[in-house]
Amino acid sequence: MSKTLKNPQRNNAARRPRLFTWLACAVSVALLSACATPLDPRKDAELQDAAYSADRPVVRPIRSISSFSDSLMCMDHMLRAAQLPTTLITSKQFIDYSTRVPVAVKEMVITSLSQMSRLSNAFRFVDYEVDIVRQDTVQNLTTILLNNNQMQLQRPALYISGAVTFVDQNVVSNRFDAGLSGARIDLGYSQSRTATIIGLEMHLGDFRTRTLIPGLDSANEVVIGGGSRGLDVAGRIGTYGVNFNVGRDYAIGAGGATRTLVDLATIELVGKWARVPYWQCLTLDQTHPDFQRQMRDWYNDSGGVAQAKLVQSSLTAQGYLAPGTELMDMDSRSAREALAQFQVDNGMVPSGTLNFPTYERAMRHFVTLDSGGKLRQVGWTASGANGGAAEGKSYVGYLPVKPRDVSLTAQTALTREIDMQIENPFPPGVAPTFEVGEQVFASATVSRTSHMYCYFGDSGGGVMRLTPNNVNPHSLVSANQTLRLPDWLVPNPAFIMDAALPGMERLACFATEEDVMAKLPAPLQGPGVVTIPGYKSLDEVEEAFRRAVGTAPLTKSELTWRVTPKKPQPVQQQPTAAKPAPKA
Repeated sequence: MSKTLKNPQRNNAARRPRLFTWLACAVSVALLSACATPLDPRKDAELQDAAYSADRPVVRPIRSISSFSDSLMCMDHMLRAAQLPTTLITSKQFIDYSTRVPVAVKEMVITSLSQMSRLSNAFRFVDYEVDIVRQDTVQNLTTILLNNNQMQLQRPALYISGAVTFVDQNVVSNRFDAGLSGARIDLGYSQSRTATIIGLEMHLGDFRTRTLIPGLDSANEVVIGGGSRGLDVAGRIGTYGVNFNVGRDYAIGAGGATRTLVDLATIELVGKWARVPYWQCLTLDQTHPDFQRQMRDWYNDSGGVAQAKLVQSSLTAQGYLAPGTELMDMDSRSAREALAQFQVDNGMVPSGTLNFPTYERAMRHFVTLDSGGKLRQVGWTASGANGGAAEGKSYVGYLPVKPRDVSLTAQTALTREIDMQIENPFPPGVAPTFEVGEQVFASATVSRTSHMYCYFGDSGGGVMRLTPNNVNPHSLVSANQTLRLPDWLVPNPAFIMDAALPGMERLACFATEEDVMAKLPAPLQGPGVVTIPGYKSLDEVEEAFRRAVGTAPLTKSELTWRVTPKKPQPVQQQPTAAKPAPKA
């Protein structure tokens, strides 16, 4: 009798597929049952609650600053020094004929013109836009008011025309690929680099005749690039395969590059039109294309302690911090307020924290170009100040902070200054003179954020406070912000300054670190734009301010002009009645 022997391992192997099949079926039935049961959103409440915070950005927003932001600021001071009258200007829409630069060039032009007019009031942009296809609320209201003779549009004197003329993609391209293959491993490496050129052309035209002014043009190009590196690895370990890849890419966006072109072109057009040495503002070291990248490297190399020491030294030298204040103690209220005020004055988002934009703005005046065209530090190193002195430049007169006047080792802050100007046009070298009843326009700018009070004194012994007043009760004025006296840009200013009586009239502004209004005598605390009883001259007002501030610094600036009697108007000869013709 024969007997068949059974292999138990073979039987187990036969059972294994059936076991896996039953398990798969069971899991499928469970999933189908779960799908048939409605989901309860309340069980996801914790997940959904986290969406409120997950929907927020993880980094702070920063102000959009190009390589020519300091050049725009320089142009603003240059135009103010030239005492140009305010000019109305507008702009056409900028067409991108390449359809590859989706940016709002016209809005960038408006921003550039605005940044060049903060102090000088050189330009006022007229929103003279008519789009039949896309009518917005402002256009509709404008049309209604114009048709009802309830609105007047001022005619601009100039207009800007231009376009993104070309985008040449991948003008230069470099690629490299290599691989290695073996029995158990495959290795690959790739590298690529590209360069694209964007061209922008702008022109300045006479709005009255719609003619482009010869010679007032700008045609510039900029290169944006991209690059990538990648590594691929694949191999086998036994019966299993493993693969992975790593890569690094960068791409220079078209938005920042276009803003650089717009700022440069606007400076060129305005400089040529105003006949000022605009090239002095284009030769700033801050316009170097690698400026911010180099500053970022120094920032990363310094470390937190060195960054705080450098920024502390710069803010102390500029008067934002008292000597001896420790900026490293970020819990200090005075340090955070000083940082926030510095950020406001320099066009940054006031966060009150020490970040790279603050570091870059604080140290940008201590960087220069060496003989080889490379950026180098002046008076400091990445690890802290070394006591060196900043170098002077030919353009420092047009900068709000002059490097030759700032030292990282300074023990005293820069002196606060008030720049006052009469905005009425007068020939160079001619003393300002007004007739009785003629309006006077003036402006004042303080070099550091301060509380400012301006007073007017007529030739008859009357004194009144012009600002603060009931319309603008605040005395705090930011650095390099124009205080208009009166504010002719608003439809209903708080006052109108007319030449009152023949003789000499005076306009004086006082700047203090703290608000001293409550420390002044009672008559000086009264409402603005009314005659102050008991005070006959601005000298008496100055004496009251000096008693109020005590040992604290007081900054004063003054304007004077002569008022002459109004000239009699020539009497117009009345036409004589025609004599009747003699009767025949």
